[in-house]
Amino acid sequence: MGWAIALHGGAGDIPLSLPPERRHPREEALRHCLQIGVEALKAKLPPLDVVERVVRELENIPQFNAGKGSVLTSNGTVEMEASIMDGTTMDCGAVSGLTTVVNAISLARLVMEKTPHIYLAFDGAEEFARQQGVETLDSSHFITAENIERLKQAKEANRVQIDYTQPIQNDTKKETAIANGDSQIGTVGCVAVDGNGNLASATSTGGLVNKMVGRIGDTPLIGAGTYADARCAVSATGKGEAIIRGTVARDVAALMEFKGLSLEEAATCVVHERTPKGTLGLIAVSAKGEVAMPYNTTGMFRACATEDGYSEVAIWPSAKID
Repeated sequence: MGWAIALHGGAGDIPLSLPPERRHPREEALRHCLQIGVEALKAKLPPLDVVERVVRELENIPQFNAGKGSVLTSNGTVEMEASIMDGTTMDCGAVSGLTTVVNAISLARLVMEKTPHIYLAFDGAEEFARQQGVETLDSSHFITAENIERLKQAKEANRVQIDYTQPIQNDTKKETAIANGDSQIGTVGCVAVDGNGNLASATSTGGLVNKMVGRIGDTPLIGAGTYADARCAVSATGKGEAIIRGTVARDVAALMEFKGLSLEEAATCVVHERTPKGTLGLIAVSAKGEVAMPYNTTGMFRACATEDGYSEVAIWPSAKID
């Protein structure tokens, strides 16, 4: 048994031709955030603090679809959501429909710790943020030029668009391949376990490009996009509706609890046998310090490290970066 950590920056149809200017900043961000998590675990911080700290940092990096980099609704607005769960206590908190909160994951934790509830959304969540004195900024802070362009592309094609989709070309075959794509890329998450087997999970996102106003995905739903108990901690990324239908994060834990599967077996079963291809990736750690990062999409921005010295940053299969 030893500490372990894993984080993701989204899974989906990430093209191998992803331009270096879009790939490299994300790779460096994963390395940076992984190091933050590793240092926190080495300093004996509780896993709940670790996952919040890492996801806060990911939310502040505009290359990912969370916080500063959140994609836009059909009205050109941001609606951010997040959830966090402590595997030791089973306490959890979630938020949706945020438009001014800088770090949605920290507000989710405040919901968990400062209210009798689990989930606050939209005006109620924003009012709670003001009451708690968390950092807020005008919604224009979260709207990037890149995401304005993504929304423009999505509206022109009349679709809910994949985050990493390249600008529309006069190429019928290419257009057909991506026209029905759901925006499943860029959600961020972190799972961690300390040397005593305590677990925690956190996930944050801006949702879908060109999503309907008011749409809620899997990220803030405990048991779907986020889950942690005494056996494992899981954070999912992918097509939210598919993840919700499959109660993906809880399913990993349930297979371990009721069928006695290992973390790797359970995570692989959920991703490759129970969920449609092209819809899901997840990161998970077990109380024993094991790590699993399976996905059934083209790729997943991911990173992990364990106490025995192993570390990995990768995007595609057999494409370990360091």
